[in-house]
Amino acid sequence: MTANQQKNPKEKAKPFLFSEFCKGCGRCIEACPKNCIVIGQDINTFTGLIPIKISLENCIGCSLCVNACPEPYALAMSTEEMREREEREQSKNKGAGATFSDPSEMFGLDKSPLPKAKKAIDEEMNLPISGPQILKGNYASAIGAILSGCRHFYGYPITPSTEGAELMAKLMPQLDGIFFQAVSEVATVNIMYGTGGAGLPSMTFTSSPGFSLMVEGISYMIGSEIPGVFINIMRGGPGLGNIAPEQSDIKLVCNGLGHGNTHAVVLAPSTPQEMLDLTMKAFELSFKYRNPVIVVADGYLGQMTGKVILPKKLKKPAIPEWAVYGDKEHRANLMCSIYLTEKDLEDHNHYLDRKYDEIKKNEQMADLYKCDDAEVIIVACNTPAQMAKGSVADLRSKGVKAGLFRPMTLWPFPIDKFKTVLPRARHIVVVEANSSGQLEDELRLNLNRSQVTVHPPIHNVRRCGGILPSQQEITEKILSLKLKEV
Repeated sequence: MTANQQKNPKEKAKPFLFSEFCKGCGRCIEACPKNCIVIGQDINTFTGLIPIKISLENCIGCSLCVNACPEPYALAMSTEEMREREEREQSKNKGAGATFSDPSEMFGLDKSPLPKAKKAIDEEMNLPISGPQILKGNYASAIGAILSGCRHFYGYPITPSTEGAELMAKLMPQLDGIFFQAVSEVATVNIMYGTGGAGLPSMTFTSSPGFSLMVEGISYMIGSEIPGVFINIMRGGPGLGNIAPEQSDIKLVCNGLGHGNTHAVVLAPSTPQEMLDLTMKAFELSFKYRNPVIVVADGYLGQMTGKVILPKKLKKPAIPEWAVYGDKEHRANLMCSIYLTEKDLEDHNHYLDRKYDEIKKNEQMADLYKCDDAEVIIVACNTPAQMAKGSVADLRSKGVKAGLFRPMTLWPFPIDKFKTVLPRARHIVVVEANSSGQLEDELRLNLNRSQVTVHPPIHNVRRCGGILPSQQEITEKILSLKLKEV
């Protein structure tokens, strides 16, 4: 056979090994009728495994080895011309111990002949005009997800969030969407990893114990830059606790999203209307920053019924350029959170830090109620913010200049806006539904990081176990502060 014939594109394909995928399981050895494959002897230092060795002298191109391989793309059929090109690319990496600046190089992907993915442009569609809806908070959040283009819902039932999943189970089939009740919360987050990696909006409803099970998967999503929306309807804890409302997950969502250097935007609605609005905002931010977004609400807010006005438009999202969608345009993309060399992992963490700084700069959200002249600043979120707002009215009627600072993002905490109310404040009162002062901890931490060393004294009103602070308790606490001053 001549050299030209050997490079004939019509030559019968033969197997080619991507050694970075090979586990050395030996299934291909048993399948080969010509004994062309043997167990290797050299460790691939990138994977720590020993790949097989192939000799093509006696190969008949039967492809039985490829069919036997349990790992996708570890063995693939290719022509002599393709093999020469792939071997030339691999030789550039100087053997098995090479490091890869681009993860796609690790898997031997040749990106040059592939067309670039088209720039993703979301489409907005007009909604029919409708009057106000009377909806539970959980239902409002589910509808917000649908209006954001979410057609993939995964979850495991847990009170007090289950109504959201139930509504999705009814609506997804009618919208040509996917509703899947996973076997556990661990399964849920990993299915979301795959869906988000494909560039598709996905979400789940859960509650405190279920969310705890998801944090490992959330760390993987953050490390791989994969979007997804988590609605956490917080309940009493620790452990199974009860199904009553609490705010004891604030420390978890703000500073405990799994192992490693992990942060995600945390949105804190206080009404059914905001359950819809902030769920839509969550999808927007999740894809803007390629990162999970958490919406936290207490059990009362999930169950509370209120007036909700629908937006004028809904979104039909496009497939992003970075997605691993499975088509030709996106074939060269790769998502992973593994960086085996120390320098690569350090660089990745510095990159994530820069992204977090960008989020802190751009996404702080807060609602300020009568704070312009306030001498007493109440800090509260979720349902306790409604009691605090009522207390502001009570206190104003008694001559006390009180105002409500309501953080709508718990991470990043809206410290820049909070600093604007400090010059007039004489007291700060943090109102929350947990025993350890988790919202207060976030306030103090961010004051310290912003180098605010001089500020008014910080007091608190706290209830826990499913009991929320009452309007009367807040008012009495603040009046007692004023009496002490006299």
